[in-house]
Amino acid sequence: MATRILMPCNAALQKTNRRHTMQHSKFTSPLRRTLCASFAVFALGSLVAPVTHAQSYPNKAIKFVVPFSAGSATDNVGRIIAQAMSDAWGQPITIENKAGANGILGAEAVKAAPADGYTFLVTTSTTQAANVHLYRKLPYDPVKDFTPIGKIGEVGFILMVNNDFPAKDMKEFVSYAKAHPGKLAYGHGSSGSLVSAAMLTELAGLQTVGVPYKSIPPALTDLLGGQIQFAFADTGNAVSQMNGGRMRGLGVTTKKRAGKAPNVPPIGDTVKDYNVSAWFGLMAPAGVPADVQKKATATLMAVLAKPEVREKIQGVGIDLDVEDSATLAKTIDSEIKKWGGWVKSAGITPE
Repeated sequence: MATRILMPCNAALQKTNRRHTMQHSKFTSPLRRTLCASFAVFALGSLVAPVTHAQSYPNKAIKFVVPFSAGSATDNVGRIIAQAMSDAWGQPITIENKAGANGILGAEAVKAAPADGYTFLVTTSTTQAANVHLYRKLPYDPVKDFTPIGKIGEVGFILMVNNDFPAKDMKEFVSYAKAHPGKLAYGHGSSGSLVSAAMLTELAGLQTVGVPYKSIPPALTDLLGGQIQFAFADTGNAVSQMNGGRMRGLGVTTKKRAGKAPNVPPIGDTVKDYNVSAWFGLMAPAGVPADVQKKATATLMAVLAKPEVREKIQGVGIDLDVEDSATLAKTIDSEIKKWGGWVKSAGITPE
């Protein structure tokens, strides 16, 4: 690019030399110096500009879009990461909760945002993998419309019931549900909670009714009030309710017990082949400059290595599973395939 810019200067000077006689040489020499200097400055500026951008980024406020409501697991982890990266960059990071349509509204907002590195999506396995199989016409492509920054961690779900529910463990829950076909309603506020309930219904041979919510917290509110009979909540929200004595957890969706809820056994101990988990990460719109992606990934990896940040994330029930941008890109491809199998096993028909 620099060579092309400088070439017009040489060509113009050659023509000038041919047109003018020696008596104009005093004029030609200053002209040559002026033209070449001008073109050189322009060329140098074009070469330096990307470096300057990388060094100055970020130089204004940044926005993290959370595709689920305040108080959700995605919101909790998003706020922790936002604060840590804000401290690292010296720029404010605001949280915008754009809940609805199983995370689609938030994902669409980030897809449409300028690819300048000032808008990020606090993403989940719902938005980047499960929705591909839950909707016939998804208004975004989870791979082509986003730039991966990094993976943060994973979480399981706990089957929650209120204190009035008669079953005290998973074996009793399955027996009670079979004795009351079509009478148990569950709330779901994400693909993880939906697939968790639908897979249990399918594998255990139950008949249940699903009730959609924008996120997990409002579903738990209705569970507490008796409007629904059970719900699958992320570990953080579930443990908070259990510690408050308002609800009970009967089983966890992962193969192993959750660190925050060691007394809750895996559902797979009662229902064969049962296993569901979700994950969280950070994405930017497609087309973000490579230097911005690199700096954002480096910053995310750095803050996730800090003990105080790791402790906060684990404190909200998230198990750390850190991946850089390149690894996350591969993970998303494999997760799309995995969630396809889970959705099929759960007997869910795409909307």
